[in-house]
Amino acid sequence: MGKEIIHTDDAPAAVGPYSQAIKTGGLLFVSGQIPLDTQGNIVGNDVTTQTRQVLNNLKTIIESAGMALSNTIKCTCFLKNMGDFAAFNAVYSEYFGSILPARECVEVARLPKDVLVEVSAICAEL
Repeated sequence: MGKEIIHTDDAPAAVGPYSQAIKTGGLLFVSGQIPLDTQGNIVGNDVTTQTRQVLNNLKTIIESAGMALSNTIKCTCFLKNMGDFAAFNAVYSEYFGSILPARECVEVARLPKDVLVEVSAICAEL
């Protein structure tokens, strides 16, 4: 079983030594996405705007691998402030609706580029 590196210019490039995603054995592992545009600029200064950008980035990478958000089986969510949990969930539910992957959501002291939110995903060919 090999691995395929997934890269799309329609999502921000990795900000370190990692791939946007790796596909292997019917699974897709999407690296944590932060609210960057394709030029590497931070989008928004509130958790609602940043969450929307993060999830758009995830969606773009997942679709570039030939899957859809409905293939998502697990998300890991990092918030700079757990006080933003309700606002984060409101946007998150717009994207995942009734497909609801498993997930955890934790507060962290700091995220890359001092953003407010980061989300990674695991998807499966269903």
